[in-house]
Amino acid sequence: MKIGLFFRLTVGLCIGGIGGTGFAAEAMPNLPPAEIVTRVLQTNLSVQAAAGQVRVEEANRSRLEAGQYEWNVRLGGQQRRSKPATGTDERFNEWNAAIERPLRLPGKGRLDGELGAAGVALAETAHGDALHEASRNLLKSWFVWLKESASAAQWSEQFALLDKQSKGIQRRQQLGDAARLESIQAAAALAQAEAALAQAKMRQQTAGEDLRRRYPGLPLVADNTIAEPTPVDGNETDWINAILEHSHELEFARGETQRAQIVAGRASRDRMPDPTIGLHVSRERAGEDQIFGAYISIPLPGGARRAGSDAALAQADVAGRREAFTTQKITAESAMLYQSATAAFSTWQASRSAAERQVQAADMTARAYQLGEGSLNDLLAARRLANEAQLAARLVQLDALELRYRLLLDAHRLWDMD
Repeated sequence: MKIGLFFRLTVGLCIGGIGGTGFAAEAMPNLPPAEIVTRVLQTNLSVQAAAGQVRVEEANRSRLEAGQYEWNVRLGGQQRRSKPATGTDERFNEWNAAIERPLRLPGKGRLDGELGAAGVALAETAHGDALHEASRNLLKSWFVWLKESASAAQWSEQFALLDKQSKGIQRRQQLGDAARLESIQAAAALAQAEAALAQAKMRQQTAGEDLRRRYPGLPLVADNTIAEPTPVDGNETDWINAILEHSHELEFARGETQRAQIVAGRASRDRMPDPTIGLHVSRERAGEDQIFGAYISIPLPGGARRAGSDAALAQADVAGRREAFTTQKITAESAMLYQSATAAFSTWQASRSAAERQVQAADMTARAYQLGEGSLNDLLAARRLANEAQLAARLVQLDALELRYRLLLDAHRLWDMD
């Protein structure tokens, strides 16, 4: 069987350049339907947990905007005993009440609001990152299943080929045209193929079960053919910039830096304590004395407030360095992914060429054996090499597709749900 049959082109569309006009619309063969992927990812538990965190931060924003500045009521009672130098002892029941409230100094309320908004923005970014990570994992698991399915299909074809060959040799042996040794050798090769096929089917079922468990509702329906990969358009710099532009991880690091700077500003403001003002009233000496007054209390700032401000400034510096590290990491990972995707296309072309030649050699060896010009050992060896080359070509072809899709996914050109 010609190797070209396995690599029949199913979709011929290719993307445009990534510079200037951006990516062109592209069909995505060998992938599940995008609308189903969107529905499956939206119901993913990690994504839903991240969505729930947005509601947490929205409530936290309301808390920060309101602040811990609440009215406080104080009530008290006492009994006064008076023992004058002359006269009888006296007793008086007295009471007092006060109401007070701390005041948020100007500027602190604005920073608290900004801090709450930064928390909400971070949670929304984390939600987008959870979606992206779930997309990555789905893509990886999907191609694991495709590769195991391709392996099972290849071994199924090899088993059918060897079965046909074994039956032919058995028939020749019955006619006295083949030795019994050849029949045994053919049966042994068939048994090996059967064992390999069983293992491949087991791995395929395992990968499929993993997909079903992790992504309920995702239909496990693969195309009958593997699409031909297309070369990666655009240069490395364009792809790196595209990935950096849409990276949730980098956006999250930037958000952390922004929030740390706001926290540092708030801590600096807190070096000036908030005052507390209040009104009080008291009734003393059985009503002979009635007292009304107002008061203000201001904590005297100490070293703890200064240390807290210094720690917040240091934390902002740490966040800035983490942002720089994240940029460097994503840049390196993007460059590596681009290089891998580019190299995978060339590797697939070479692997396909090698498989085609191995199949051609096996066919020629088979004809020579039928003409009595070769041995069965030579034919079985040629079949084995051709099968290995075909299997390798299929897997490399899927590798090339997966790496290209991963590149598109990281650049938000595939399953973009933001």
